[in-house]
Amino acid sequence: MQDKKSKSAKKREHLALQVLGERLVGLPEATLRDMPLDDVLVDAIMAAAGISSHSALRRQHQLIGKLMKHVDPEPVRATLDALSQDSRQSKRGFRQAEEWRDKIVAGGPPLLEDLFAVTGRDNRELVSLVNDLGRCKTEKQQRTIRRNIFRQIHDDLNTQ
Repeated sequence: MQDKKSKSAKKREHLALQVLGERLVGLPEATLRDMPLDDVLVDAIMAAAGISSHSALRRQHQLIGKLMKHVDPEPVRATLDALSQDSRQSKRGFRQAEEWRDKIVAGGPPLLEDLFAVTGRDNRELVSLVNDLGRCKTEKQQRTIRRNIFRQIHDDLNTQ
């Protein structure tokens, strides 16, 4: 006896492929071209990014789901998961740099040694910026220096 899929099972598979295709909408074209996708599918995904009408976008998502039937979904899922992981790590690094900046701005130069212990390197430019922050007279100067402190910390944490 043959194992025929029920209509409901086929519909669930189609919807899963459609949702996977929807996740692709909004990715840069270069990223899409690196994935194992047909040119027709990439063009449909790029077209969906420019559609603002709700019903037209829904129809475009259905077309993407239909075109996804001809693509092996596992490599696409793996690529999307890797991109998602990279994004989470990037956000985590950003938050960590913000926290260090806030600690150093509040606590001053003594907390720099803690940061240097974490990063494993001294940053003389960062020391200079923290010292300059105490001498600032205007709010605009302080904002500029805080921004530069963040950049230095972010760079140091990312080059560990």
